[in-house]
Amino acid sequence: MLELIDVTKVYRGGKRAVDGMTMRLDTGLLGLLGPNGAGKSSLLRIAATVTRPTGGQVLFRGTDVVAEPGVLRRALGYLPQDFGVYPNLTSREFLAYLAAAKGLSARSARARIDELLALVNLTEAVKRPLGTYSGGMLRRVGIAQALLADPQVIIVDEPTAGLDPEERVRFRNLLSDLAADRVVMLSTHIVSDVESVASDIAVVAQGRLLSRGAPDQLLAAVEGRVWEILADPADVPSIRQQNLVSRLAHTSGGVRVRLLADAPPYATAQQVPPDLEDAYLAIVNQVPARPACTAARRDGRA
Repeated sequence: MLELIDVTKVYRGGKRAVDGMTMRLDTGLLGLLGPNGAGKSSLLRIAATVTRPTGGQVLFRGTDVVAEPGVLRRALGYLPQDFGVYPNLTSREFLAYLAAAKGLSARSARARIDELLALVNLTEAVKRPLGTYSGGMLRRVGIAQALLADPQVIIVDEPTAGLDPEERVRFRNLLSDLAADRVVMLSTHIVSDVESVASDIAVVAQGRLLSRGAPDQLLAAVEGRVWEILADPADVPSIRQQNLVSRLAHTSGGVRVRLLADAPPYATAQQVPPDLEDAYLAIVNQVPARPACTAARRDGRA
């Protein structure tokens, strides 16, 4: 339904934010995963017809939307990373204004706005001006406006920023439900935002598409390459300097360090099943093979 073909974006000064990305999106949820500065927002702005690419094509149902953006905009719901509001309007007034701009009738807009405000848990705050809303509440208003016209293509950039854990789960489930018969593109640098809802994950860094596949495919690529050791807290800085560390957990017996390597990095290292965060780190950092270490510390730890 939506195709990006060899898309490139070069900003003034020569910064190449998107470097020849090609991907096809059909019905379902694509999780676009990458570190800050990876080019995700630039790619999404191009896909949403907000920014023109320097090179390449964006096709919606076969139509070049760089030349004819209205074809996609009529079917699009878009939540940018930086979402602005009119602080003196209430959420209902603001959404009514946007609904009119999208061409919704006043009658259908009223019913739709009430439905969406309930969906994003803002019904009790509808009489307050947006200038009094918290950052998380404003993000929920942004989510509501993206869904106003019941879009067939939904593009959301870091949508859970500022939401509390319960709201994040609610929104991820909402996107998962919407993806049953729509194209949904979700950009984030937080692995947990996509691991439970995305059947298709694209990992990007430095403007390039590094890997794309179902979660189980990404996990298979790091099978046998994830290890855990129990380390003395004093040794953790050195371990982090020499290895790609996925996470740390402080325990009464020391620091449990989870790391990635093609071979056992220490004699006491125990192999553990990978998770999506391990796969993401391996792809972004392109973990090289390294020889096993046969020496162990006197206390039996790494």
